Amino acid sequence: MQTDGRQETPNERADRNWNELLQELRVMQTGVQILTGFLLTLPFQSRFADLDRYQVTVYLALVIAAVVATALIVAPVSVHRALFRKRMKGNIVTLTDRITRIALAVLALVITGVAVLVFDVVVGRTAGIVAGSAALVLMVLLWVLLPEALRRRG
Repeated sequence: MQTDGRQETPNERADRNWNELLQELRVMQTGVQILTGFLLTLPFQSRFADLDRYQVTVYLALVIAAVVATALIVAPVSVHRALFRKRMKGNIVTLTDRITRIALAVLALVITGVAVLVFDVVVGRTAGIVAGSAALVLMVLLWVLLPEALRRRG
């Protein structure tokens, strides 16, 4: 039994953690799908031909990052399917937690890059760099430092 106030077996805890992880992945998946869809439509817009070499490079890097993020977000489901009924739920949860953390980092890069690209195209290079930097700082604050501060208090 756990000492965190819950009266659950290791299997019950693994099941609960797996369900919580799936809920988190559902939230992430929606964001990644929207961003990927947005990115995939850009080459078919008339202004895409006006992008300079830097903007095209950023765009292609974003497509790669969005594909990687999508693969990482779907990976826990694939791992679960491959190991289903193998009595490895604890291992599955541990592995997929790590994959999800990597997916969050890649998603942060995609969001940052989208801000860079959009502001660069609409306002200019400096604005793109400032917007991307601000987006990255915001995500580090909310996704890394805030949870760490709460963990230390806890």
